[in-house]
Amino acid sequence: MISIKNLKKAYGTNNALTGINLTVPAGELFAYLGPNGAGKSTTIRILTGLTKMTDGQASLGGFDIETEAIAAKRQFGVVHQYVNLDQELTVFENLDIHGQLFGMSKDMRKAKIEELLAYIEMADRADTLIKELSGGLKRRVTIARALLHEPSILFLDEPTVGLDAAIRRRIWALIKKIQQQGTTIFLTTHHIEEAEFLAHRVAFLDEGRIVALDSPARLMAGVGTWAIDQLKDSGMETRYFKDREQAAAFQAEDGFTLRRVNLEDAFLSLTGKKVQA
Repeated sequence: MISIKNLKKAYGTNNALTGINLTVPAGELFAYLGPNGAGKSTTIRILTGLTKMTDGQASLGGFDIETEAIAAKRQFGVVHQYVNLDQELTVFENLDIHGQLFGMSKDMRKAKIEELLAYIEMADRADTLIKELSGGLKRRVTIARALLHEPSILFLDEPTVGLDAAIRRRIWALIKKIQQQGTTIFLTTHHIEEAEFLAHRVAFLDEGRIVALDSPARLMAGVGTWAIDQLKDSGMETRYFKDREQAAAFQAEDGFTLRRVNLEDAFLSLTGKKVQA
């Protein structure tokens, strides 16, 4: 559903992307993980037509994003990092304008908006002004807007940024529900647990290149199963173990914290950096 070949992007002498190769099949929930400046948002901006690539090729739903741009754009919906709804309009009005932009008839728009508001559990908020909604509810509306024209691909660029843990989990449940109904989802995130919970596969991006790509379970297994953290003068030192018995034996000394290995550990072991840098 998403095909990327040798994708490059340079801003002057700064190489934001240095040759990305990636294929995401239909129905997969794919996570793109990396610290700020790694190239995550640049990739999404290129795929959604907001930025021109320097070199390479990419297609969405079989349509080339440059030579068949209009057809490619009809394949996706996008939820950006920051809420870009019209604060002075109602929930319904924001969605209705989006439907008009995609050429949907009045009756089709009304029916689809009612369906989506029920889907995101906001049927009673159609006439509420956006500025009166909480951050979590605004995020739900942006997701509904992205789904209004029934795209086969949904781009989620940091969809839970700025939300507290409880609201993030409600958004996760909605994202999972969307994917289970057949939509291909391309997700960028700083939240390690978000990628672990949602994604079928994860790509680790660092300095404009993919350094690893696999399922969350296999990426973590490559490091170990258990981790022990120790605070030292030079910072936090972490050791990894394949089983709990080995870890527990090491933990017998004072000043250690035992925990499960996570995706942050896998990324750190490959790059020496933290995802939330």
